[in-house]
Amino acid sequence: MSDALREFLTTDIGWLSIFTIGFVIVMAIYLYNFVRKNMNDRSDG
Repeated sequence: MSDALREFLTTDIGWLSIFTIGFVIVMAIYLYNFVRKNMNDRSDG
């Protein structure tokens, strides 16, 4: 395992980075589905 990967997986700042990346991905998926649903439900008028 490379030093960078080991540091990424074993330090607090590495775990915070993993959490942040995961949170951004989950939020993007949620917002995409939310907007898509609301565009389909939108009525004219």
